[in-house]
Amino acid sequence: MRALKLLLVVVLAVFMASCTTQKTVTTIPVSTPTINLALVRDAQSNKFVNLDYGIKLNLKDERSYEKSSKIVYKHDDYLTSAPRVNVYPEVVSFVSESMRRYMRTMGFNLDADIATDYLLAATIKEYNVNYLSGVGWSAIVNMEIEVFDNDRQLVYPNVSIVGRASRAGSGSDYNTATAVMNAAYANALEDIDWDRIAFFLKKASSPSLEGNKKVQGKGDTALEQTIVRWDVQSRPQGADIFWRVVSTTPEVKSTNNKYLMTTPYEATKTLDIKGLTYNTSGNVRIILRCEKDGYMSQEKEFDVRMVLDQEEISAFFRLVKDE
Repeated sequence: MRALKLLLVVVLAVFMASCTTQKTVTTIPVSTPTINLALVRDAQSNKFVNLDYGIKLNLKDERSYEKSSKIVYKHDDYLTSAPRVNVYPEVVSFVSESMRRYMRTMGFNLDADIATDYLLAATIKEYNVNYLSGVGWSAIVNMEIEVFDNDRQLVYPNVSIVGRASRAGSGSDYNTATAVMNAAYANALEDIDWDRIAFFLKKASSPSLEGNKKVQGKGDTALEQTIVRWDVQSRPQGADIFWRVVSTTPEVKSTNNKYLMTTPYEATKTLDIKGLTYNTSGNVRIILRCEKDGYMSQEKEFDVRMVLDQEEISAFFRLVKDE
């Protein structure tokens, strides 16, 4: 009997020990994949050297908060939500730095002179890579581009540029996802009309090639570089010549008479009419007035558009005695 009791005690002790022993479970942490952003395609070197004006870049991010906080938001291997993916570096800082590097390679002079620099405004609308079973990874980069002159007047209207790329692969292959994302960004940069942007940074050979560029008195327009030959004669000579501006466009103010010189007057000079553009020059006139004691005053009128095209103001006044 005593042996039986001892056996029961031993069995009960073993049973209680097995119930109180906790089983240790080892879990292997799953690492979060990273998409490393990189500029994988070089720009054409020194394509736009010797431009007359510099340019600066202003980048904005107009993606929704949901899209700006992640780069993968569609992945059909996951039924309820897309996987969590790290991005390095952050999209805005990467695009800002890499676009500047891309532009410098092409020869653009960035941040040259705050007084004359043009402004390239770029807005990020989409920047993501997604996975679809049976298709693979596909990426899109969508930005909007605008260019403003040094007076912050829009010279290149809002244009949407898009870069796409795709490649087959598994949903866990984030090396392929990275390659596709970077290829889409490179395609987006190549979709920008850099030749058109460079056009605005070069002084045109003729005012007609920069029709909306205003005269600001800085000497930075083709219109201000246009030399006009003045040839004003009278009979008899020695008459006083005055000139004034008459404008029907609000961008250019009409002026009072300004003394020029006595006849005969011959000179070569530029027109300094503030606010004038080639496109508004047809609404602006120059009035020459000829005066001499004992003679009746006379005036002649010149269309500024014709003056710019012919590069000449030529007038002859046959004065009539005031009797």
